[in-house]
Amino acid sequence: MSKLQPVRGTHDLLPEEARRHRHIVDTGLAVSGRYGFGEIETPIFEFTDVFKRTLGEASDVVAKEMYTFTDRGGEELTLRPEGTASVCRALITGGLTQNLPAKFYYQGPMFRYERPQKGRMRQFHQIGIELLGAAEPQADIEVVACGADILDAIGVLSRTTLELNTLGDTDSRKAYRAALVEYFGGHRDRLSEDSRRRLELNPLRILDSKDEGDRRLVDGAPSFDDYLNDYSKDFFAAVVAGLDALGIAYHRNTRLVRGLDYYCHTTFEFVTDALGAQGTVMAGGRYDGLVETMSGPAIPGVGWAAGIERLALLVEGVTEPARPIAIVPMGGDSAMAALKLAHRLRRAGFAVEHGYTGNVGKRLKRAAKVGARAALILGEDELARGMVQLRDLDAGAQDEAPLDRIEESLARFR
Repeated sequence: MSKLQPVRGTHDLLPEEARRHRHIVDTGLAVSGRYGFGEIETPIFEFTDVFKRTLGEASDVVAKEMYTFTDRGGEELTLRPEGTASVCRALITGGLTQNLPAKFYYQGPMFRYERPQKGRMRQFHQIGIELLGAAEPQADIEVVACGADILDAIGVLSRTTLELNTLGDTDSRKAYRAALVEYFGGHRDRLSEDSRRRLELNPLRILDSKDEGDRRLVDGAPSFDDYLNDYSKDFFAAVVAGLDALGIAYHRNTRLVRGLDYYCHTTFEFVTDALGAQGTVMAGGRYDGLVETMSGPAIPGVGWAAGIERLALLVEGVTEPARPIAIVPMGGDSAMAALKLAHRLRRAGFAVEHGYTGNVGKRLKRAAKVGARAALILGEDELARGMVQLRDLDAGAQDEAPLDRIEESLARFR
C-alpha cells in the first residue's frame, strides 16, 4: 500500500481544493447564465475521429498528447483533450442546428499526455463557453465580456491581461500563410524540427514556438496586419470598439494565433505573470469552419476555455463552509436523542457534527478541531425537562435552551 500513488500527472481534489474548484465552476455557471448560456455535459470520451477532424492530425495534441485506446468492441476512442469539439458534435447529433444561436457552458475533466508541471496536469479541468450560430462581431464581444466577468467574479481579473489579435477571414489567412511559407522556407535550416514539420502543415503555429532559435526568426516574420483585407479589418475594428465601449482593457498581440484553418477573426487570451511559464488562464476565439469539418452545416462559432487548476492557484478568499453545530450526548438514552436532533437540525439547514464515540471531553475536542461554532450537550436530566445545554464555543458561555425551540436559539450562530 505504501507504494500506491496517483498516476503521474493526476492528483486528488481533497476537500479544500475541491471547494476552490467548485467555487470556480459555480461562479462560471452563474455568470454565464446571465448571458444566456445553458449548461451542457458531454461524455469524457468520444470516437477518435471527433478530435482528429477538429484538431487536425498534424497538431501536437493529436500527434503527441491524446489518450487513445481501442475498446472491447474494436472502436477507437479518445479521452477528450478539450471541450469545443465535443460540444460541436453534440450540436450536430443532438439535432440542435435548427435552433440557433445556441449558447453552452461546460465544465469537467480533460486529458492530455504532457510533461506534468505547476498548472499543467495530464488530467486537468476546464470551464468553457461556446456560442454557435452568430457570425457578427457582437458575439465575439459578448464572449470576451462573459469571460472577463467570470474572472472578475472569482477575484482574478486584476491579475490578468487580455491579449487580443485578429486572424482575418479565409482569404486573409491564405495570403498570410503564403507569406509565412516563403519567409520561413528561406530559413528552413535554422528552424527547430517541430517548426520544419509545421512549415508544411500549419505554418502559423511556428509563431507560437517556444524554441529560442524559432523565436528569433519569428521576430522578423511578416505581420498579419499587412495581409488583412478590408472586411477583416472592419470586423476587428468592431470588436475593439465594443471592448472599448465596455471598458474591457486589452493588449494587442500580433503574434497570437491559432494554427488550424477553421479559426478566423478574433483570438484572445487572458494571461498572468503569477504562474510562471503556465501564464494562460483563459483562451479562445472564433472558429467559423469547425462544425462544417465535422460534416455539419456551415455554422459560425466563438468561445473560450479556462483551466480550473490554474485559476484555483490565483483565487483568494473562497468562502469558508458553514461552521457546524456539534451534538454531544452524555450517555444513556441521550445517544438516540442526539441522532434525532442532528437529523432535525440538518433538515432545518444547519451543518451538524455528530461525533460517533467518546466521552464529553473527547467529543468537545473533536468539535473544536472541526471548527464548530456551538455545541449542544444532551444530558439525561436536561432531556427529561425538555432542555439542552447550549455552549458558545467561541465565547465559552453556556446556558440552557428549550429543545422544542432550539432552532431559534441557534439562529445567531448561522
